[in-house]
Amino acid sequence: MIYHHRGDEEDGVSVLSVLSVVNIVGRFAPSPTGPLHFGSLVAVVGSWLFARAAGGRWLVRIEDLDTARLVRGSEEEILEALRRYGLTWDGEIVRQSERTALYDDALARLLAQGLAYDCACSRAEVERAASAPVGAEPRYPGTCRNGLAAGRTPRAIRFRAPDELIAFDDIVAGRVEENVAKQTGDFVVKRADGAYAYQLAVVVDDAEQGVTQVVRGGDLLSSTARQIALQRALALPQPEYAHLPVVLGQDGRKLGKRDWALPLPSLDQAHIRDTLAAALGFLGLEVESGSPRDMLEKALSLTRGRRYATIGQQNSTGEE
Repeated sequence: MIYHHRGDEEDGVSVLSVLSVVNIVGRFAPSPTGPLHFGSLVAVVGSWLFARAAGGRWLVRIEDLDTARLVRGSEEEILEALRRYGLTWDGEIVRQSERTALYDDALARLLAQGLAYDCACSRAEVERAASAPVGAEPRYPGTCRNGLAAGRTPRAIRFRAPDELIAFDDIVAGRVEENVAKQTGDFVVKRADGAYAYQLAVVVDDAEQGVTQVVRGGDLLSSTARQIALQRALALPQPEYAHLPVVLGQDGRKLGKRDWALPLPSLDQAHIRDTLAAALGFLGLEVESGSPRDMLEKALSLTRGRRYATIGQQNSTGEE
């Protein structure tokens, strides 16, 4: 993946766009696998500000297809945390677990076009064949691309990645270019356990909900070219993307679910003010402490009508 960093600000740090685009629809799509943590708070605040500053709608979608990772009560805990932070949403909550008919239809279209196929490979087989560096995502070598070997049983279904350069302009990251076929190869759209993969579900959901703007953490930047490939294959619209800097811990790694966790019992008014101020500060928006509503309104006033607002504290925990 080729990444051309934006340099709109003097310090070279990326920026938060507040373009006034007609009919902006943003969204936050958490997985209910635990409470919010500081990294997800930064992402949700950024997403909310992008949409609201442009006078747009902001949706919440629960991504609950990976049932093995779900934690009982997490959905309600996340939604209540959003309420306490003043991050109100529009419309009804949508849950992926209730939308499998949409994914069935999309997969049927891909199969009918010859753009998806059965794969018998296990994860271990792919990793052995790909010989990827430690920690890197293995590239699928195309073992089942032209049909299953004799005696093999289908496990997953893969998308036939086009051998072409996919380029897009990310509001924060700048110009991004990737050839999915060469970078990751054909990727899974329906898993061996029968669950639909994130890449297909998110593309179908964003199109069906009319999402025009996807603002999320930079760790998902590497998924975007795959999602654009699916959008093109299914003749779906491509939203605008903005990938915010990832919040890292003191060890330089992305915060995990247990790092800077924000469980409901901890969210008294003082902690809400402090963590919201830290999240806004990470995004380059310094506001006085107050009620969440007042702090968000101040943040909106700082961004509304401007072309950009600097995203500060890149690659930090939000601490000084």
